[in-house]
Amino acid sequence: MNLDDFSDLIARADGGTRRDAEERRERLVVPPGALGRLDELGEWLSAAQGEVKVRPVEHPKAVLFAGDHGVAALGVSGRAAGTAHELVRAVLEGASPVAVLARSMGVPVRVVDAGLDCDPELLPAEVTRHRVRRGSGRIDIENALTAEEAEAAVRLGMAIADEEADSGTDLVVLGDLSVGGTTPASTLIAALCGTDASVVTGRGGAGIDDLAWMRKCAAVRDALRRARPVLGDQLELLAAVGGADLAATTGFLLQASVRRLPVILDGVVGAACALVAQRAAFRAPDWWLAGQVSGEPAQAKALDRMALNPLLDHGVHVGEGTGALLALPLVRAAAAFAAELPERPDPTTPDAAGDGGGA
Repeated sequence: MNLDDFSDLIARADGGTRRDAEERRERLVVPPGALGRLDELGEWLSAAQGEVKVRPVEHPKAVLFAGDHGVAALGVSGRAAGTAHELVRAVLEGASPVAVLARSMGVPVRVVDAGLDCDPELLPAEVTRHRVRRGSGRIDIENALTAEEAEAAVRLGMAIADEEADSGTDLVVLGDLSVGGTTPASTLIAALCGTDASVVTGRGGAGIDDLAWMRKCAAVRDALRRARPVLGDQLELLAAVGGADLAATTGFLLQASVRRLPVILDGVVGAACALVAQRAAFRAPDWWLAGQVSGEPAQAKALDRMALNPLLDHGVHVGEGTGALLALPLVRAAAAFAAELPERPDPTTPDAAGDGGGA
């Protein structure tokens, strides 16, 4: 499997439609610029849908890839290693931020077990069970995945994207449920951006103290030494310093772009996977939005590299897709404005000029 093959499969969003949408926006009753970035969002949706008059976003879904990371055993996370299944249960029992928000918006949530390190009976029945392996390797000293596992994880993500596109999902809010996941994410971004560990290492969604941050920096530094020799092959890179959930997320992003399924990204894990996907297929980011600034320095670096401008900056770093889901009402509002605001009357027509009748 070669991820570079996606470059031939992913088309750009329809630039001609976007230009037509921009021209139509100039004719609306609300002056251009008055709606701020909602104009830009409406034009992005036009291009993604291939229609000048945008369709409403009626069937969004939050898709969360779940996994544990061996590097968490080094004390680089605010949560104990091997406890991502607790995050999964909280989401599916309605007791997490993303679950509360999704419920209030009427958005279904799908959780995919790509690499959790727990017994299956600890998981709620609603979990999509396609585990590639039980936890990913400790990336500072060993590969996260074998080559076969990395390919299986990417194919898992692709299959989930196909299932969502085939079921009528018209926009995906993409998130992650992981313990230790921001460490491989930061490593991937540092490797692809050619920067040092200290520049990209943040404190994660759970928050860590200074000592844990130093341990995390050291882990990213050691993992970077293992990442640099395989930078020429995205699949090898995911195997070396990624993880089952990150590889699956990358496959999802690539196949969603093939299927013309728009995606809102959340935090640093999604940004890292998007950067890997962009490296494989430069047109893929046409189909993505950056939902929010998470505060992770690696996320900011990745989004800048992909020229993705986040919609929100509210300091939300809880993860799980929460920040991306907060951006969904803006996208829906942009769709409604683009579709429903009337155009100004044409002053050259008789009715508009006051010559259309009367005594």
